[in-house]
Amino acid sequence: MIVRLAQAADRPGLLALAAEVEHWFGPMVEEPGFHTALDEHIGAGLALVVPRDSGPGLLGGLLFGAEPPVHHVHWLVVSEAARGRGVGRALMAEATRRYVRGPGTIELITFGADHPGAIEGGSRAFYASLGFVAAEPAERGPEGGSRQVFRRTVDRAPSPDR
Repeated sequence: MIVRLAQAADRPGLLALAAEVEHWFGPMVEEPGFHTALDEHIGAGLALVVPRDSGPGLLGGLLFGAEPPVHHVHWLVVSEAARGRGVGRALMAEATRRYVRGPGTIELITFGADHPGAIEGGSRAFYASLGFVAAEPAERGPEGGSRQVFRRTVDRAPSPDR
């Protein structure tokens, strides 16, 4: 599985991923702010993608941000067809290798325990499997659903190849 930096040509694939999860996250595809966020992350080298093995499109995408000692997963989506195949895990591993400098924390906001996306999408269980711990509640999402901060402590210093 290849995880690489997103390029401007990946924008349609990232928007297609967003379209798959708008029912959970709220509007993105038609939102200028989301387009701006994509462009900013791609331009800053803070967006990763997993391309399909063959043909156009993406299996997953991730937008990251780092303000050490706190690092943020801004957005992580895996296509429905690719869930459970290690795409999300590969994106998180590459983001951690590429962007995270310890000691510090990695934080993200995901669905609250009562949100349908928490079960159907498996986000809470996925992040817990990576060592993230549920923390304080976060602001409700644009669709009105509950959200919660998840956090993981990173103790290591950067490896010499960074």
